[in-house]
Amino acid sequence: MKITQLSVFLENKKGRLYGAAQVLGEAGIDIKALTIAESEEFGVLRMVVDKPQEGLKALKEKGFVASITDIVAVEVGDHPGGLADVLKIFNDHDINLEYMYAFVEKNADNAIVVFRFDDPDKAIAVLSKNNIRVLGKKEIESL
Repeated sequence: MKITQLSVFLENKKGRLYGAAQVLGEAGIDIKALTIAESEEFGVLRMVVDKPQEGLKALKEKGFVASITDIVAVEVGDHPGGLADVLKIFNDHDINLEYMYAFVEKNADNAIVVFRFDDPDKAIAVLSKNNIRVLGKKEIESL
């Protein structure tokens, strides 16, 4: 199952991250996980939120450049080598991983990691065949 990620382009200026967070907060959007990839002049804030379409609308109305992309949330064993076990599956099945980040929350004894693939449907099929649990939208929203 794919879930939706909200991506926001931010100029590397004082207050821009705060502004984006404020807009989401005022719109009642709950951030579940996030990461920032930055360079000297700009950054990309990527987030899993409870209401991505509403978040996208609120950000755009306030002048932010934002978009929606599909990602995959996966349970990964929370022990030494747990991440390597899942990454080996991607490697063995020639699945290209573009980037990843993790949730603060855990699900039972597992960590939750978000992956962005160039072919998410292939990744989901391979994960399922290898008994790796892929979380759906409702499961993520309930965290």
